[in-house]
Amino acid sequence: MATKQPAAKTKRQSAPGAAKKTSPSSRGAAAPRRHAAPRRPAAGSPAAVTPEERYRMIAEAAYNRAQSRGFAAGGEVQDWLEAEAEVDAKLRKS
Repeated sequence: MATKQPAAKTKRQSAPGAAKKTSPSSRGAAAPRRHAAPRRPAAGSPAAVTPEERYRMIAEAAYNRAQSRGFAAGGEVQDWLEAEAEVDAKLRKS
């Protein structure tokens, strides 16, 4: 009596040119790394102030300087530059 051999397994055929889908582990690739969340700077450090906050602080200081000189025309740039230096010095001390 002849013994039956198991039927050969057939692979599922994909369309010509179609990419074979495999999982990362079957390709020998490592799982994607998760990056650690960026550290937030301390509350008082200069890096804790966003560019928008710094701009607002400078604008407020420049306004106060202009107000103290009676909003006389011609000193706006100087008010801004002095306010910028003042705010940056305060942020560096923090």
